[in-house]
Amino acid sequence: MTHLPSRPPLPFDPTAPAHERRLALASALPVPLRDILAAGQVERRPRFGDRGFDGVTEDWSAPDGVTGQQAQMARRALDELTGSILAPASPDHLLARVLALLSHYPAKGTAPEVEHLVALDWAEDLGEFPAWAVDAAARTWRRTQKWRPSIAEMRALCEEACAPEWTLARRLSSIAAAGSASGNGVGEEGTGHGRAGRLRALAGGAVRRMG
Repeated sequence: MTHLPSRPPLPFDPTAPAHERRLALASALPVPLRDILAAGQVERRPRFGDRGFDGVTEDWSAPDGVTGQQAQMARRALDELTGSILAPASPDHLLARVLALLSHYPAKGTAPEVEHLVALDWAEDLGEFPAWAVDAAARTWRRTQKWRPSIAEMRALCEEACAPEWTLARRLSSIAAAGSASGNGVGEEGTGHGRAGRLRALAGGAVRRMG
């Protein structure tokens, strides 16, 4: 197995605009990965749900010729991304954030015990998102809405908050899979592969919402 040189952790500022975060992450990747990302093919198609148009889904495919070493680079970058920037928030952080948000929109006639159970449900339903995305979603709702949100609305805001990072993770996962399929002799790394599988399952449902 080829050992890759160490490098600084991926840069990340959750308060920066999405396009700046995307550029910062891409520029921190090794040059071979940046070249593959630039050469990949993107296919976008509309997605329709029960209520009609529900955004655009993206299929990105790596170019031909991805080597085993490039796949290993992609797996390591994906491992860093999912293990830090996209790591799920802790249950304690989620519960505290949800309780704080709901306190801005008190429900009349709801007992404190029931409100706490509602917050626990919300924390469970937001459990796959990183803390910074949940914080951003709560901040956006507080500043733009007068009414208590639904969990579906909060999930949509969380998806939107970390859409650039999920997009990059899906593309890195595709590069890793392409290199492994080429049979160049680079084995899977247990931790990174596990996180890659989790991210693929998680990010598969993410939609770039429009309108």
